[in-house]
Amino acid sequence: MASHLRLLLIISFVFSTSSSPSPRFPRRNFQNRAGSQLFRGDRNSYQYETKYFTQQLDHFSFADLPKFSQRYLINSDHWTGASELGPIFLYCGNEGDIEWFATNSGFIWEIAPKFGALLVFPEHRYYGESMPYGSREEAYKNATTLSYLTTEQALADFAVFVTDLKRNFSAEACPVVLFGGSYGGMLAAWMRLKYPHIAIGALASSAPILEFEDIVPPQTFYDIVSNDFKRESSSCFNTIKNSWDAIIAEGKKENGLQQLAKTFHFCRTLNSTDDLSDWLDSAYSYLAMVDYPYPADFMMPLPGHPIKEVCRKIDEANSDASILERIYAGVSVYYNYTGKVGCFELDDDPHGLDGWNWQACTEMVMPMSSSQENSMFPTYDFNYSSYKEDCWNTFGVNPRPRWVTTELGGHDIETTLKSFGSNIIFSNGLLDPWSGGSVLKNLSSTIVALVTKEGGHHLDLRPSTPEDPKWLLDQREAEIGLIQGWIKTYRLEKEAQVSLLKRSW
Repeated sequence: MASHLRLLLIISFVFSTSSSPSPRFPRRNFQNRAGSQLFRGDRNSYQYETKYFTQQLDHFSFADLPKFSQRYLINSDHWTGASELGPIFLYCGNEGDIEWFATNSGFIWEIAPKFGALLVFPEHRYYGESMPYGSREEAYKNATTLSYLTTEQALADFAVFVTDLKRNFSAEACPVVLFGGSYGGMLAAWMRLKYPHIAIGALASSAPILEFEDIVPPQTFYDIVSNDFKRESSSCFNTIKNSWDAIIAEGKKENGLQQLAKTFHFCRTLNSTDDLSDWLDSAYSYLAMVDYPYPADFMMPLPGHPIKEVCRKIDEANSDASILERIYAGVSVYYNYTGKVGCFELDDDPHGLDGWNWQACTEMVMPMSSSQENSMFPTYDFNYSSYKEDCWNTFGVNPRPRWVTTELGGHDIETTLKSFGSNIIFSNGLLDPWSGGSVLKNLSSTIVALVTKEGGHHLDLRPSTPEDPKWLLDQREAEIGLIQGWIKTYRLEKEAQVSLLKRSW
């Protein structure tokens, strides 16, 4: 599969540019770890215990199927306990190793003392160490073994897990607040809607729950990526826009693929120009997602405002540099900012595809296209027939493009959530290309959108830094205030129930 089953999350998928499904949410592989440990994030250290919970493989049947161990991380350092109705903060695990998401969600750790909260980070099934059938090889063997990798099963995992956790801690009355970023943010919002009796509210950061069917225009994602570059430099935008034809022209020459491999410092010769185009597409899309105002290494080690630096490299290259040499100078900011990479392995996926390609080929069908007018990417329209064919050739399954909206909603979201939803924060930064598929306005007094003009992909969930701009501090304070309101209301209702019971005695 080419670039669209490779990109989403985060968080996204990539086939050929003719069918291009959608960029992938960010992820990264980790070595397995067990036991109590200290894990270092960008700037902070977080202490947690690693534990395992036995889960049903299929929550929706009574077939005698093998169970599996779901990994979760837990920290009770600041929990005020069940007697004080101390809240439980649950992060909905994304499509990757839970340790990576836990250590890149510093906001949750930092507010835990203020709330006296218990922190839990359950891992998503089929990712990290939470593998059914005992191993990744068995779990990913075929469409039959992968058939239990669905959002419905994952949400049920979280619901069963936290219900059992509360029972074991005699904390049945403690309120649960959900958190999640990217695909995890989608899960947090959906869980609040699907299991409102289990969680009192959800912070859904950079959650593109509307990126399905025709709810938002299919060109939205790539238009936002392109605009992120154009706002930094129109000449940078035009250089990238013109580079695709230059790549094709060079590839048609005798030994052209070898020359392209040399220009872009690949470790091996390209099989086609599509290999290079997909590699660049991924870099530009991820750069737009993590265009943070300070240095970070969420996806790759990057400077603050990385798109500005990419465009500076492209625009300030030597006057005799070719268009492709300029592109290489720019994209090296993403792939080799440290300068330590000697050559690039095209088939080296530092973010780990894991099961997202399967999810993209079954439920998570997010149509995407690239417009001629506003996009710096090659023009193409979403081609469902080609998408479907690629999924069949890869997994032997046909996608269900309408299942997410049938099961979880999306159409006429304002009317639906205003009538049936409450206590959800949709936070987004408009530099993030996934913001175009999220909720960007208040839908009611309790379905709130917090939108920042300069924010990137779930930036609000990341650890605080001395470089945090005021608008980011204000966004986080607003989130804290809303969560405090949910918990206060919940406790007042509990106290009223107890008082009523006492009077009835």
